[in-house]
Amino acid sequence: MSVASAERLLGRDPSTGRGVAVTAEGGVIKSVEFVEHAEHRWLSAGFVDLQVNGYAGHDLNGPSLDVATVRSLCHALLKVGVTTFLPTLITASEARLVAALRTIREACAQHPEVAAMVAGVHVEGPHIAPEDGPRGAHPAAEVRAPSVAEFDRWQQAAGGLVRLVTLSPHWPEAPAYVRHLVKAGVIVSLGHTSADAAQIAAAVEAGATLSTHLGNGSHAMLNRRHNHLWPQLAEDRLTAMFIADGHHLTPAQLKAMLRAKGPGRAMIVSDTVALGGLPAGKYQTPIGGKVELRADGFLAIDDGTGNYLAGAALPLVAAVPVLVNQVGLTLGEAVALITAAPEKILGGRGVLAVGQPADIVLWKWDGTAAVPEVAEVWLRGRRVV
Repeated sequence: MSVASAERLLGRDPSTGRGVAVTAEGGVIKSVEFVEHAEHRWLSAGFVDLQVNGYAGHDLNGPSLDVATVRSLCHALLKVGVTTFLPTLITASEARLVAALRTIREACAQHPEVAAMVAGVHVEGPHIAPEDGPRGAHPAAEVRAPSVAEFDRWQQAAGGLVRLVTLSPHWPEAPAYVRHLVKAGVIVSLGHTSADAAQIAAAVEAGATLSTHLGNGSHAMLNRRHNHLWPQLAEDRLTAMFIADGHHLTPAQLKAMLRAKGPGRAMIVSDTVALGGLPAGKYQTPIGGKVELRADGFLAIDDGTGNYLAGAALPLVAAVPVLVNQVGLTLGEAVALITAAPEKILGGRGVLAVGQPADIVLWKWDGTAAVPEVAEVWLRGRRVV
């Protein structure tokens, strides 16, 4: 990616509604000023998504991931405003995970725009709860206990790109595994778990700092007093990731959980799969089997009931209307959850500030559309959409 020349972008600040001008040069932000102008589109930092399995037909967990797929996924995400993301690999054999990690590493080496967008890799599993419910759509045959040696092989294959690992802390090996990952500079998240409060506390003491799509990857029926949700919601050392697509959590669930975590301890992820962004219809998938995708982004197992979700299909920007119109957040609060919230994890991504990467999105939303319209996207100060 060549060095970008100076650009001055005008838009409206989602937090205040005031006119804002951002000057970018050499791929970084040089100035951010409030000014009067006639531009009515919203201007924000590029969206940051820590959980992307695929989108627009591009599948990171497919049987034969190649560099072209990774690059095409990046271009598809740019069109919906995502400028930083963590490619997410779910539970699979070690050989398959290692091959996928090598492919992502090679994609970053070959294509500067991929390297600019990929802030690391999120390995979700395979050290999760094996039982139905908490396991979600992950293949049961590949679920296994944490192994420090296996993680080291992942990281070697990835060239250090593994940045986030999701696991269930119910495994006896979990605390030692968490300590090893944290020492290696990797963020550990708890998810797809039926762990009890003591097991969760032990993982946090070992260094776990996140919860993966809290409220999902769970048994359908929970003990009202003793379950994996309350300890994670109550633990201030855990920041929670939530899916805010209007399907994975009800408005009341999401509102209560955001309030429980409080400011600075929540962020939104899309968790999109390859069918995200595709036309409504029925599809055959390698993991979920027969599924049905509705026009509103609801993706479910096609068993006649529509009761079982088969993944997420809406891009991260679709969380804004849910957060504002269903949960009651201000526009500025909603946008912060998909931009600046992961800043303490990724450092500088998703922040409009001098010296930070000039990853900027201009977008339109009148307060009623189900999915805001992304108009322009700038990656490292260069327009890419």
